[in-house]
Amino acid sequence: MAGADLLASLGDRLETVRGRLTPDAGMDKITWFRAGGPAELLFQPADEADLATFLAALPEEIPVLVVGIGSNLLVRDGGVPGVVIRLSAKGFGQVERIGERTLRAGTALPDKRLAAAALEAGLGGFHFYHGIPGAIGGALRMNAGANGVETCERVVEVRALDRQGAVHVLTNEEMGYAYRHSAASRDLIFTSAVFEGYPAEEAEIRAKMDEVQHHRETVQPIREKTGGSTFKNPVGSSAWKEVDKAGCRGLRVGGAHMSELHCNFMINDASATAYDLECLGETVRARVLEASGIRLEWEIKRLGRFRDGAVVEPFLGN
Repeated sequence: MAGADLLASLGDRLETVRGRLTPDAGMDKITWFRAGGPAELLFQPADEADLATFLAALPEEIPVLVVGIGSNLLVRDGGVPGVVIRLSAKGFGQVERIGERTLRAGTALPDKRLAAAALEAGLGGFHFYHGIPGAIGGALRMNAGANGVETCERVVEVRALDRQGAVHVLTNEEMGYAYRHSAASRDLIFTSAVFEGYPAEEAEIRAKMDEVQHHRETVQPIREKTGGSTFKNPVGSSAWKEVDKAGCRGLRVGGAHMSELHCNFMINDASATAYDLECLGETVRARVLEASGIRLEWEIKRLGRFRDGAVVEPFLGN
């Protein structure tokens, strides 16, 4: 179904919705890879109440997918069926101090801004967010971490809406955190979270943030069209080491290649399609499996439909 047809089929169900509805929205304009097909219908809610109204009105059979700022995301060329929800900075991008050691942040807030807010509040333990190119919603979902710290160490509770628009509040334990993973239901849409830090001197916090920034600028291709780390670190090793040992540093497929600077980063440097990028990733996985027996797991989230005749098999079908 075309996006305009889907929107028309919903009729009066959405008459009280205040957010923006865009049929056949180009996801290549959202993702940092600048590749991929359209969302059948893109919804940007005005605030949490508006999102709840939308979810309550939306028929159960229509699939729903939530995306953040698009930094860790690869949308396939065939596009995304159903509704893609993207939380707005205005409605979900605020941060406030709510206690001596606690901050509440909306899930559209960039990770880097949470680090800055913690610095201003004199709270330590948030410096690692200064180097993560994503938003809080994604950090909560995948237990984002860097520089020896993970999101699970800072989270107190998470507020979310279910598929019917009802509110849920999950404790840290209920989030079920593990390495780059949370066990929270995929149907839940995170809207805000409470984080806890510890008192620290401004100079100490700023020094740690500067160290994070220097590391990123030195070893990561931060000014390229990329999605951050492509693969999760396998047990007992680093993904980039395994990619390098398999001879995949600089490996190219179509308009995409593995970075020469940091070979766990995929780069779109020549109008790569999503097919090029995913094919590159699966080629790397196949070569690492052959070289070391390690089955690398994707850290980048891949979603949507393949274009007809352009399906990428895991490990290239090996």
